[in-house]
Amino acid sequence: MSESLEISAILVSYNTRQMTLDSLQALAGELAGISAEIIVVDNASSDGSADAIRAAFPQIKVMQCGWNAGFGVANNLAMKEAKGRYLLLINTDAFVRPGAVRELTGYLDRHPKAALVGPRLLNADGSLQPSCYRFPSPWRAWAENLYISAMFGNDSSLGDYRHWAHDRERIVDWVVGACCLVRREVYEQVGGFDERFFMYAEETDWQRRMRVAGWEIGFTPAAQVMHLGGASGAGEKPKINRHFFGSLDLYELKHHGFLGLLSVRVAMIVGCALRLALWSAVLLLSPARRAVAKGKIRLMGWLLWRQTTYWRLSPG
Repeated sequence: MSESLEISAILVSYNTRQMTLDSLQALAGELAGISAEIIVVDNASSDGSADAIRAAFPQIKVMQCGWNAGFGVANNLAMKEAKGRYLLLINTDAFVRPGAVRELTGYLDRHPKAALVGPRLLNADGSLQPSCYRFPSPWRAWAENLYISAMFGNDSSLGDYRHWAHDRERIVDWVVGACCLVRREVYEQVGGFDERFFMYAEETDWQRRMRVAGWEIGFTPAAQVMHLGGASGAGEKPKINRHFFGSLDLYELKHHGFLGLLSVRVAMIVGCALRLALWSAVLLLSPARRAVAKGKIRLMGWLLWRQTTYWRLSPG
């Protein structure tokens, strides 16, 4: 490893050519004056992303997969090649605000027990995008589906972070992987992503492994990143839902066993039934919200069917 490199920035591209170029433009400007490298792994894009990146940024290393290998596999390929002291993992639909990278590195410099730190994520309109969550577990699934967690504060073990303003530094369970800075030594200790996760939950599993190894996960609002969200899966919502819940199955099975997964399934079935009743009432009583209610009823109906009948325990 070259000790002169401070940061290795890693992006995974899949059919988001112009967005990737825009994200890289913002990132390159932010890394100016910092000893850094940028690595892009292209997951067999069909829109000419790899060639466009090479043409616009000849200094960037572009790695190409012959197939859509998924988020974890692609990042692992890049992390094996990376030479920086810190690894900056950032989505192609994420755009760093000025000073964000220095704030992230500053946080890890100040907190030697922190394995990873995430920034404050913003939507396109500048509003907060929640990015910190508790680790999934059977008891948490029951607390959330029965609305118990909503009754407790952000700092309670029974609560969650959904009502937290993300306005102060704190140690959290895990942060969304849209943008995060990781110590190289942590990657070398716990390894990369579990490649059984094609999409979703891989960052949750990764950060849980870091916590088990004795490290902390940090959040700092001083670093801000705009995250559009879902760009690679635009127009593929049913497929995205299948990946999301398949990965959740794998996570629960890996960390809580079959009985834990079964408990989560039952909790979600109960929660779906409650929400179906709630949104059915909204459909009947609130004409202004009928379009939203119809969408929620379709989703809850699909999820109720899925959690009851689908038992192929693999992501996807």
